[in-house]
Amino acid sequence: MMRIYSSARWLATASLVSYLILRYFSEPTWWSELLVYNSVLISAIIGIVFTPLPDDHLGQKVFALALLAWGVGSITSSIDSFFNTELSIFSEAAYSLFYPLAIFGAIRSLRNQAKSRRLELIDTLVIALSGTTLLSTFFLKPASSEISGSQYEVFLTIIYPVGDLVLLLTVIGIVLLQRLSPRSLLFLLGVTTFTASDFYYLWLSQNDLYIFGSLSDAGWLIGFVLMAHSYWFASDEEEHPRTFNPAIVTLALVLSSIILAISVLRPEYFPRFVLIPAFATIALAFLRMAVAMADARKMSEEQILARTDELTGLANRRRFIAEFEEFQRSPGSLLILDLDGFKPVNDQLGHDVGDQLLAQVARRLERVVPKGALLARLGGDEFGALIPGHEGMEIAVALRATMEFPFSVAGHEIKLGVSIGEAFNESENESESQNLLRRADEAMYRAKREKVGVVRAG
Repeated sequence: MMRIYSSARWLATASLVSYLILRYFSEPTWWSELLVYNSVLISAIIGIVFTPLPDDHLGQKVFALALLAWGVGSITSSIDSFFNTELSIFSEAAYSLFYPLAIFGAIRSLRNQAKSRRLELIDTLVIALSGTTLLSTFFLKPASSEISGSQYEVFLTIIYPVGDLVLLLTVIGIVLLQRLSPRSLLFLLGVTTFTASDFYYLWLSQNDLYIFGSLSDAGWLIGFVLMAHSYWFASDEEEHPRTFNPAIVTLALVLSSIILAISVLRPEYFPRFVLIPAFATIALAFLRMAVAMADARKMSEEQILARTDELTGLANRRRFIAEFEEFQRSPGSLLILDLDGFKPVNDQLGHDVGDQLLAQVARRLERVVPKGALLARLGGDEFGALIPGHEGMEIAVALRATMEFPFSVAGHEIKLGVSIGEAFNESENESESQNLLRRADEAMYRAKREKVGVVRAG
């Protein structure tokens, strides 16, 4: 198995060396540029996918998918060059798709996040896809006077260097914000090589010096091979918090709105195709808002569940202890309740009946507890109540009275009792407050031993 992994690691390097040797000694042919050239890219993808290191698998897969998108663009453009087909729309779409996928994959791979968050994904799409396109849109008008071609061709000319810069700056930012590692440095070197090759290609194209199949095309492959090798080094094991600021998404939304406003006031200023990413940005912003609200609601529900007893719906022990700290600062009564006769019922009739019985007990007790007080299930058949003010004993007696009538559960009539210990807290007596829980517990056990129902701690 390790031999297979090792082969996957060096396959891209071997393919790259083979291509360079072939190109050095011969002129470009359809099979060298279409098959051998793109086999290097496919080998790099294999090297990323088959790395044995434990890592963020989502980041690996997305970045491999980015390289695959770039490969589709490379293959279709090669077919266009050698066979005079009309596949440019597919190659341009594939090359454009490379950037958002590469940026997201780089963020996940370099930051080693344990979980994928929906907001992170949407933020990345907004910043990478919309940010790149929106910047290209604003540069479109001034660039039209410098670059020959239709507005669509000028737009495509601009979008690639902007995408390169966004990708490069994203990787530089991640590398600078964390500890340096062989993976991050090698990945940065690969992205830098890719970006430099892209800018060199654009310069050659604008000066009518570019020749398809020249050795300058190998720069992209070298960048991809370096990035593929980076996945064979352990990443920074420390998980870093999410760094995207929602203000960035808001800025993208504002820029999109400005583009739409300009297009309404001056319909001929921007070509129609640039309105598509503007609408997409607005849609993503609203999607982000909806996801953020859903996540906040889910978090709120999880917080409630974390402080709620699942069986009875009352507060659980965690919430009881948390509120008990605040409760000790003012006058009030702490009640500890323990059911009498519950264990035989639970043993004879089963836990299902016992659970239903506890739920009914909770409903009865809940009706008596006044507003502003807290009733909690502490565990098993033990309950606790925090009663502010001076009505603790009256509430305790009323709670005991709720057990006077039998319970009906699964066809059984069940009679229970309850033993209650009450301890009153005087806020000015700090030592008494600290012993409040112990005093209430001792009073409850005394009530159980003496079978008197309710006992107030002395």
